[in-house]
Amino acid sequence: MAMNLNMAGGAQGMMKEGSTLADGVDEAVLKNIGATKQLAKIVQSSLGPNGMKKLIINHLGKTLVSSDCGTIARELEVVHPAAQMVSMASAAQDSEVGDGTNLVVSFSGELLKLAEELLRTGLHTSEIVQGYELAYAECVRVLPELEIARVKNVRDANEVAKAIEPVVAAKHEGVEGILSKVIADACVAVLPPAPEAPILKADQVRIAKLRGGDVASSTMMKGMIVMRPSETTVQQLEDRSKVVAFNCGVEMATTETKGTVLIRTADELINYNKSEERALEAIVKEIADSGVKLVISGGSVSEMAVHFLEKYQLMCLKITSKWELRRLCGATGCTALVRLGAPTPEEMGSVSKVTTKELGGRTVTVLEQLGDAQTKIATVVLRAATASLIDDLERAVDDGVNAVRMLCKDPRLLAGGGACEMELSKRLRDYCEQSQGMDHYALAKFADAFEVVPRALAETSGLDQTKVIAELRDQHAAGDATAGVDLAATLSGGGTGAPVRDGYAVKESALRLAVDAAVTVLRVDQIIMSKPAGGPKGK
Repeated sequence: MAMNLNMAGGAQGMMKEGSTLADGVDEAVLKNIGATKQLAKIVQSSLGPNGMKKLIINHLGKTLVSSDCGTIARELEVVHPAAQMVSMASAAQDSEVGDGTNLVVSFSGELLKLAEELLRTGLHTSEIVQGYELAYAECVRVLPELEIARVKNVRDANEVAKAIEPVVAAKHEGVEGILSKVIADACVAVLPPAPEAPILKADQVRIAKLRGGDVASSTMMKGMIVMRPSETTVQQLEDRSKVVAFNCGVEMATTETKGTVLIRTADELINYNKSEERALEAIVKEIADSGVKLVISGGSVSEMAVHFLEKYQLMCLKITSKWELRRLCGATGCTALVRLGAPTPEEMGSVSKVTTKELGGRTVTVLEQLGDAQTKIATVVLRAATASLIDDLERAVDDGVNAVRMLCKDPRLLAGGGACEMELSKRLRDYCEQSQGMDHYALAKFADAFEVVPRALAETSGLDQTKVIAELRDQHAAGDATAGVDLAATLSGGGTGAPVRDGYAVKESALRLAVDAAVTVLRVDQIIMSKPAGGPKGK
């Protein structure tokens, strides 16, 4: 019997018809490098406070205007596998640290661009990889020595605000003074009291976006804003009211199994309805007698329940999201109950003040904790004229909150404005001179790659890149480790004003992920694509 064999030679014959294989330096490695260079080129111009914004229209037709690299990389929907690796490294930085995503993409793109030059001169990929890994190990050793300051007390809002100002300014220059103060107050408000370790979770600071007004009218409050009014006519509570939360709806419970009730007469029907009413009234009365003033429902609230809640002068809020309910429990200190009934004192929470007001054309309920009252949730109320601006401000606030979160873990600060990168570049060049062998070339290129940060900052600020880099090199050679590109488009250093500062943990994580992404791309020597599956192609 004749066998149906594809008789094509080589690797192509091994795979099914329609598959493609890219092999070698020219076909695979350089193509991969080309794709990552393009991605780095897109995001580089958005680095720093004077960075340019990108207008992206995603597949749903939503328009985004942002300079946040994490958002840009996510919305671009990169399909090239090598560029995807760099994009995934950026996403990992965003989820782990929340800031420094642009450094990951820009630095890995620059490492690969310089690796391309070495490949063209005849160096082998493994030699470049080895050199890069040596250089990274040296950076990890040197980085702790570049610490210039620490946040001494993360519970001091003023000190925290100063530390996160550069982070907010990098996303939205001009409002960093207002926003960093609001963010710092919100973060400090939700930190556990003094004996406990200061641990902050990013979801403890909520953002309420209300169109209208300007950024200066943005505020912070201890507690939460619920984007709907009360279900009853009671719209306001004062004087530390007790709160109960239910995971279920406030209505008569229905049986899980199908049941049948045989009703023979009209009296039986009336009695049946009345017994339901009496049971529901008894439950609401129990809740009111326990001292509760605010009922939070995790499901629907029946009209009959509203009637009895009105009778006993209780305020009721309907929450459709279980995550929102969980946050409300955190803000008020209550436990969500799974069945209707009077809560025990341990299950109840409390809130200092509840008001229903109109903000930005929407009726909202504000649950606020005043004075020394403890809360696990704080809300930043953002105000701005347009939807795209308010979305961009939200991303700046997210970065600020994540910066505080990392400062709680590691309070060390490094010189910013490209100063830390220039100093690492200088130290690596000194280390490179001691190196013998082929690693020397890769080490020198790794040192050059660091200059991408001050170069991008100079470019976006409208400065002469060559002049800036030359001056910075001279200053660092003279021993000024804090010289970088400052906001005023001049060179700062040597203590002339407060230098821009970056978080240590952010920088360390960004370097690690950038090097990992670059090395992974360099190690790929073949691209194998199977024949695409049949069927209609997606639009």
